[in-house]
Amino acid sequence: MVGAPKKHFLPLIFLLSLFVLFFFSHYHSPLPITHLSSNPNPNFSPTNNDNKPLSPQNTPTFTFLIKVLAFNRLDSLSRCLRSLANAKYDGDTVHLHVYIDHFPFANESFNVLDQQLENSHKILEFVDGFHWIFGNKVVHYRNGNMGLQAQWLEAWWPSSDDEFAFVVEDDLEVSPLFYKFVKAVILNYYYNGNSSSPSIYGVSLQRPRFVPGKHGNKIQLGPGTRIFLYQLVGTWGQILFPKPWKEFRLWYDQHKAKGMKPFLNGMVTTGWYRRMGERIWTPWFIKFIHYSGYFNIYTNFGQERALSVSHRDAGVNYGKTAGPDSQLVDERSFDYNFLEMEPLSNLKWYDFCFREVLPGRVVRSVGDLESVLWSLQKQQTVLLVNIFGTSETITRNLLCHFESLNIQNYVIMGPHSDFLYDLARRGHPVIDSSQLLDDMRAQKVIRFQDSSTKLVDVLVKAYVTKKCLEYKYDSWIVDTNILFVNNDLFHEFIKTCNYDFCAGKSLEIFFVRSSSSAQKIWTDGFLNKVAAAVGQASLPGESRNFVQFVEKLLQQTGARINRVDETSFGMKISANSVNQYSLEAAKMVYWSMDMGLNLVQKPLEGLGMWALDGDSSCKAVVCHQS
Repeated sequence: MVGAPKKHFLPLIFLLSLFVLFFFSHYHSPLPITHLSSNPNPNFSPTNNDNKPLSPQNTPTFTFLIKVLAFNRLDSLSRCLRSLANAKYDGDTVHLHVYIDHFPFANESFNVLDQQLENSHKILEFVDGFHWIFGNKVVHYRNGNMGLQAQWLEAWWPSSDDEFAFVVEDDLEVSPLFYKFVKAVILNYYYNGNSSSPSIYGVSLQRPRFVPGKHGNKIQLGPGTRIFLYQLVGTWGQILFPKPWKEFRLWYDQHKAKGMKPFLNGMVTTGWYRRMGERIWTPWFIKFIHYSGYFNIYTNFGQERALSVSHRDAGVNYGKTAGPDSQLVDERSFDYNFLEMEPLSNLKWYDFCFREVLPGRVVRSVGDLESVLWSLQKQQTVLLVNIFGTSETITRNLLCHFESLNIQNYVIMGPHSDFLYDLARRGHPVIDSSQLLDDMRAQKVIRFQDSSTKLVDVLVKAYVTKKCLEYKYDSWIVDTNILFVNNDLFHEFIKTCNYDFCAGKSLEIFFVRSSSSAQKIWTDGFLNKVAAAVGQASLPGESRNFVQFVEKLLQQTGARINRVDETSFGMKISANSVNQYSLEAAKMVYWSMDMGLNLVQKPLEGLGMWALDGDSSCKAVVCHQS
């Protein structure tokens, strides 16, 4: 006979009910909240920039979603899902979302349609019965054929800045260790403020094997390089960070709605897009990465090993199965702790040409200047480019031409601004002239008068030139109203310069030859004379002409200066003669600093010297082999 429970059992029943409620809500909650438990693996010790383990109290929580993209390959999907289920998640909650694309509705015979329906239903039956114990399993069965591009782009819209997506095509297989590595990367390079960067958009688990820039360098990495950054997206196992992905989706939406195309000259992927069109999505993302200056984290495990492997089964990308591209790693693959993360500052960065990029080179102090000049030791000539009073667009166009001509030994000097620091983030060496001048004052490098700082760029140019002489560099000081047609300009200018100092007759061009005689003249005493002359400038709006300030002072020391006529090898453009130019004999194109952007852009477009697209980013990627 079943009756009411006795009173002394009621507390026990109440406690048991609470436990069941907790267990059910914790492991079956529909909310995408990841529980990061204490890791039982003693080798798992993510480190911060000071190589100190992240404490459990400060370990952030994040949501991790696996997005599997499937179509009509049951065997591939089965292999993929089983490898994901065999991975080690260490008690963390990981959600699985499977997107099954529908076959296209076409005028097929009933027999063909029945076969396609049967295949689709077998895939659905398998996915429905697939047991996923690590979190929620969600199945999306399309009611129409979306294609690979839409499958990727519509798979994820981050619900927060703490949600990450691992997008997996169905012919992929992952290592049981993949999540351990991804978690260590997220904790160290996303959440660790001392070792994170807004330039990183995700993590690729595939083996790096492809350089999309035409005539780029081969991927050559030493055994000591285990983790590095590379601009290329890896579609064979890509973890996406939330903020950059949202940026991309909005950028894509804007460009697609306006009928723009992801053309990027000099890239193999542009040819892919011309052949396949909207069947693929990677040219769009690559164009966005080029525009944004973002990078992807890659691994280098050697011996063609990786955390994810594509079996390259027949489908959109392959007409017939090509087989696995790499070998999966496991615990036996390493004789070191592969979860140990180096500080971000120690990692190497590479662009689409697999050319090394050096981000973060900002001169704010006298000490910074020495390290940046040391990083320029590729040639014996340094180009000092002044961007004071110049539009951002003109500066970007100039830098595109530097890339095209393989001009690497340059430093951008400008006022403190977001634009200047964005250039540094992208790998351009920059001088924050305002902060450098403050440090020069604190270090007593120059004797300042109260009014000396009103022409900051003049003082900074004079000091940087002195440091270049100490490093035995020839120095060119130029403004941004010049575009070089080719590298012959430097040789032509020097041929006409018989002395240590040469200046353009009308342009702000100044050349200082590295010599013992020039170094004897350009001393601290000379810098103090420049500061005094700047301090005595009569009008706040007086021209920032560096040549005017130093030429008279050099002549007082007995130094001789060549005045070089730019018209002998350069061509001046103006608003009144847009279509009257030819570059046959010109080594450079120049214009007055007073011309507005629109007046400059039109004649440059006519000459083929306007290198920017509608996003004000370079139209082309130009590779020069190292």
